[in-house]
Amino acid sequence: MTEVTQQLTELCGRLRAVVLPYLGLHAARANTGVAVGGDVTFDIDERAEALLEEYMRARLPQWAYYSEDRGLQGARDPEMVLIVDPIDGTRPAAAGLEAACVSIAAVPPSAAPTMGDVVAGVVQELKTGDLFLAEKGAGFEMRRATGEQIPFLPSPAADLESIFWTLGFRGRPAVVLATVLSELIDTSSVGGSVFDIGSATYSVTRILTGQLDAYVDIGPAIIAAHPQVEAEFRRVGRGAVLCNSPYDLAAVHLVVREAGLPIGDAAGAPLEDKLVLGSDSSFQMACIASGNAELQAALVDCVQRGIAAYRPRQG
Repeated sequence: MTEVTQQLTELCGRLRAVVLPYLGLHAARANTGVAVGGDVTFDIDERAEALLEEYMRARLPQWAYYSEDRGLQGARDPEMVLIVDPIDGTRPAAAGLEAACVSIAAVPPSAAPTMGDVVAGVVQELKTGDLFLAEKGAGFEMRRATGEQIPFLPSPAADLESIFWTLGFRGRPAVVLATVLSELIDTSSVGGSVFDIGSATYSVTRILTGQLDAYVDIGPAIIAAHPQVEAEFRRVGRGAVLCNSPYDLAAVHLVVREAGLPIGDAAGAPLEDKLVLGSDSSFQMACIASGNAELQAALVDCVQRGIAAYRPRQG
């Protein structure tokens, strides 16, 4: 483990420690503002962001960081830049559920760093402390808080009728999303299952453990194909488009890539060229990840059929 990965792991642990006492408390749900990307900031988010700011100032003053709620902060000429989601799955965390993680990726400074430039990524579950780590070109690791290795068990399932999968739903217009994904939802609803888990990192790491077969989040692809539906996304998002930003995916993307599993956009293209230091709609990205290449291809085909067949409502 490199020094960078050690720093990420230490910071994950600090953020987890400050959040743990507030999991499931009603006070954690209090709205305290609006993040730079337009999402609501909860009390539990604010506590994590305050710890992040204090930690970076005291421990890593020569580094910069981009966080969900505060944007780019830290050193002006940094040695390293972190992409941090202190709580990926704020709503599950506020409800006291398991589907919430700390997510941190590291990228060397440059004019326009991308997902492909990420050199280290760490994801830690808030409730259990389970860790998912990766270093670019050096592989990945999955371990319990106790140090015990977590088995790597990606699913061999490729039949859409039997898959267990999750989708990105928060902030997306229900009718639009369900219409585009209707074939996949209907096909898998009896022999398999679809879940709204509320955390991209938790969802994707479940593919590594074999608990889920796939993750499908395609909001930006729908908007790109049908620009008129952006108004519906902004209506639901209180004026903002709320799809996956780089801080949601930067760390887990590297973990999945190092694990050798497929992950890409709604057309199956890699995410490596996506910019990481931003969170508005121009930085957001569709994502499909799964346990094997055959399933990935079937999911992409199904999603593309849904996008092509969709006809926005008039008025």
